[in-house]
Amino acid sequence: MRLAFSTLGVPGLPVPEVVALATAHGYHGVELRAHPEEPVHPGLGPAARADVAAEFKAADVEVLGIASYARVAAPGEDGPVLDEVRGLLQLAHDVGAPFVRVFPGADPALPAAESDAIAARRLGTVAEDAAALGVRVLLETHDSHRTGAAAIRVLGPVGHRMAGALWDVMHTWLGGEQPAESFAALAPHLGYVQVKDIASAEDTAPLPLGAGTLPLSDCVEELSRHGWDGWLCWEYEKRWYETAAPLPGLLTAGRDHLARLLDESA
Repeated sequence: MRLAFSTLGVPGLPVPEVVALATAHGYHGVELRAHPEEPVHPGLGPAARADVAAEFKAADVEVLGIASYARVAAPGEDGPVLDEVRGLLQLAHDVGAPFVRVFPGADPALPAAESDAIAARRLGTVAEDAAALGVRVLLETHDSHRTGAAAIRVLGPVGHRMAGALWDVMHTWLGGEQPAESFAALAPHLGYVQVKDIASAEDTAPLPLGAGTLPLSDCVEELSRHGWDGWLCWEYEKRWYETAAPLPGLLTAGRDHLARLLDESA
């Protein structure tokens, strides 16, 4: 498996410094948070996009994915959501990323079946655009659909290889699923896996990998047992927790912890 980290842990950091962190600490890739406050976002022009792609390529570091905030199950007209996701797919293509992350974001006041249908319809539509660009759109286990069982209620009906899943191990755990259950549900659709660590369900501030309660060892063992050989991406949510320790000082230890888990599960 290959290792990446998310720029959510180093909010606003210029691309050259992000690349330098990846190379200095032995990460193979980086997940880029796509938000206007970040250096890489859908408003970036063609020349700037080409510069980002070149910066990563020169350092032999991959752009794993574009982490967006599009919500495919949100109520309202399809058009704005489809336009947003299409713009993100184009951004991913232009900077060399194989994945775009989207959230479910369903309205809890709506019946689950209605929200599932909205998300499936939209993902089915943009999957054709994704195929044309060679970028997969991944529904993250998050908010209204935080478990693998919930995510496949959407992805199953879509039935398109370019619409897949991003397994956030914190959210499936918070949703009450065991790693084996989450993997069994998501495996046919799995794009990559986000790892992290927290103290408890009540205290979700980010901790160094291995310092919390999330079943990271069980997750890695489950992936290894089934021969899954994709990406593990450390999403350290520094952006939302100002008092959390700075990510750069934790990156080497985090990589070493994941490497140990991989060795133990081999």
